[in-house]
Amino acid sequence: MTAAVTVRVPAKVNVQLAVGAARPDGFHDLANVFLAVGLYDEVTATPADELRITCSGPDAGQVPLDRTNLAARAALALAERYGIDPAVHLHIAKDIPVAGGMAGGSADGAAALVACDALWGTGASRDELLAICAELGSDVPFSLVGGAALGTGRGEKLTPIEVGGTFHWVFAVADGGLSTPAVYGEFDRLTAGMEVPEPTASPALLAALRSGDSGALAGALSNDLQPAALSLRPSLADTLAAGTEAGALAALVSGSGPTTAFLVPDDETAEKVAAALLTSGTCRNARVAASPAPGAHVI
Repeated sequence: MTAAVTVRVPAKVNVQLAVGAARPDGFHDLANVFLAVGLYDEVTATPADELRITCSGPDAGQVPLDRTNLAARAALALAERYGIDPAVHLHIAKDIPVAGGMAGGSADGAAALVACDALWGTGASRDELLAICAELGSDVPFSLVGGAALGTGRGEKLTPIEVGGTFHWVFAVADGGLSTPAVYGEFDRLTAGMEVPEPTASPALLAALRSGDSGALAGALSNDLQPAALSLRPSLADTLAAGTEAGALAALVSGSGPTTAFLVPDDETAEKVAAALLTSGTCRNARVAASPAPGAHVI
């Protein structure tokens, strides 16, 4: 057996999040255009006497270290499928903001799955790993795949998307998190009695990604959960305004929030917008990253 395996996994931004009406099972049909961005967590798997989770890095204190952690759940699911004792120490080196709408927990689940697969030599196929990811959560399959993809169903059914260039981003990290179920609940409240259209991917947005045109992408970004996130956290409007005034091409809430994402034309503007956001006092931190980025991979 291998002594240790480390897997690097990216954060994500939703460049489009179209949300349908609530289904009978409580989930919503989505057209979710994911873009992996170059902020990474690393998960290291080492043999141990029993399943154990540790975490280091910014926000590490907010990460659960019990079996509710998606990394633990991934190890348990893989072990159960292959009849293996899940005796593994999973260490998460955290750099993706926690509870920030950037799929940090989902990323750790995907990374732990890849790390345990390599450590235990299970030889699971890509499709098997993706099936386990889908059982773990709607965003977990994309963390495995990376790059860019359209997620349909509740976001777990992925179709790869071609990206023709590099896009530059600034992410403003808010104080505290926002509960994804609470944001969806607020979406349901705000759209009660309204006709909610079937979610579909925007042709203009897909064309902008293919061409690598930041200006075109800026005009096509959308997030149907943004009004709900702003309703629950009105102060996010000040963050969006601060980044836009500093020179961002476009601004939106990332996923269910409360992280806000700013599309910028280049590295230089990214640094300027990040500095302006930090001095504005409207966020806890500002991070610069480029996309697309590769999915979970052994390093």
